[in-house]
Amino acid sequence: MTVTVRFAPSPTGRIHIGNARTALFNWLFAMNNKGRFIQRFDDTDVARSTQEFSDAILYDLHWLGIFPDATEYQSRRFEIYDAAVEKLKAAGLLYACYETPEELDLRRKVRRTRGLPPVYGREALTLTAEQIAEYQSDGRRPHWRFLLPNFTSDPLQLERTEIHWNDLVRGEETVDLASLSDPVLMREDGTYLYTLPSVVDDIEMGISHVIRGDDHVTNTGVQLALFQALGAEPPVFGHHNLLTTASGEGLSKRSGALSIESLRENGIEPMAVASLAVLVGTSENVVAVQTMTELAERFDPAATSKSAAKFDPDELFVLNRTLLHHMPFSEARDRLIVLGISGEQAEPFWLAVRGNLDRLADAAIWWRTLRHGPQEQPDFSDVDRDFLHQAFDLLPEDPWDGSVWKEWTGRIREATGRKGKALFTPLRLALTGQPSGPELADLLPLLGREGTLARRP
Repeated sequence: MTVTVRFAPSPTGRIHIGNARTALFNWLFAMNNKGRFIQRFDDTDVARSTQEFSDAILYDLHWLGIFPDATEYQSRRFEIYDAAVEKLKAAGLLYACYETPEELDLRRKVRRTRGLPPVYGREALTLTAEQIAEYQSDGRRPHWRFLLPNFTSDPLQLERTEIHWNDLVRGEETVDLASLSDPVLMREDGTYLYTLPSVVDDIEMGISHVIRGDDHVTNTGVQLALFQALGAEPPVFGHHNLLTTASGEGLSKRSGALSIESLRENGIEPMAVASLAVLVGTSENVVAVQTMTELAERFDPAATSKSAAKFDPDELFVLNRTLLHHMPFSEARDRLIVLGISGEQAEPFWLAVRGNLDRLADAAIWWRTLRHGPQEQPDFSDVDRDFLHQAFDLLPEDPWDGSVWKEWTGRIREATGRKGKALFTPLRLALTGQPSGPELADLLPLLGREGTLARRP
């Protein structure tokens, strides 16, 4: 069996780190099984779905390192869903209901007062032709419900069956359909809710595994019944735990919380996002993984916890720094060129500063410092100014190499008696304007003797 997975967001906003977790789980599963990854946009909500959001989601996925084998849009597949509706109607498994939202709410309240589960009582199945004609003459249009299976031959007896499956992530799972109403598959205006198009597409696209958040566990019970009703073998389901904010709140596309766009604009590396999104809430240690291939080797759906995982953005910066500190010049080169960092000094400059970067774009600050000196000259005391004048008089002659810093500071120590911070801090402030930063032993060869002398206070 060829493994085929799908990532199926609604294009009604930018995806966030929680959505990316689902996409990455599917992508890594496909990688490990030499399978296919289908990007499917569940855009049947035509009022809120836009091509702009679809394009933005694809951009975010590409940035993360996910490249779908195919891209599909549900809004272009209505004929297939219409055919499935007719099949269900012919089998007596899709029935028309004329209740208003207010009437349904009242019935739920009545059932609760009687100690019954607030599920739909299938009253529409008992409507006479005269009652239906009266509703239609009043201008009511029906919504359509899927008749969930039950043990008895009488659909009005609400003794439903339990649905069981072996979850790829959670192990043995059960959903009791007695706790659920027959789901509405089609609205009064003829548009589809999520359930039917999702199942039909999974059948038509040959989806072998559905990996998604555990907020869909109950949906799976309904969908398994729908697969059976349409005469199709269901895929293997897996439900991973959800990510929350550090304070335990759920993530939302509408709020923009931790969107992939905002993380990218904040200078976070894609593999920092991928590493934390995949490894948090699993038995694996959260570490900065260098490549998607390495992340795939660490990925095991069954290692995911059943409880929600808190996503702390501060951890992203820790991972980000680790990735940058080990990033080879070959990987950074093109991005440095965009920042105006190029030429013979670009590689030694990168190797000198990468260990002090929080974001790759911060390299531009050090490049400007190297080229033009500190933006603001530090305010030295008279004692330190006299010390620096003496220190710069002791600069070694050309040629300069990696040993010049050691030679220079040795001369200074011998001549002034200063050592430790008293020696190094004034020199660093004079050369860079910052109290900390890259090793000066690495920066001095880049500055050259003339450039170093230009920093003399």
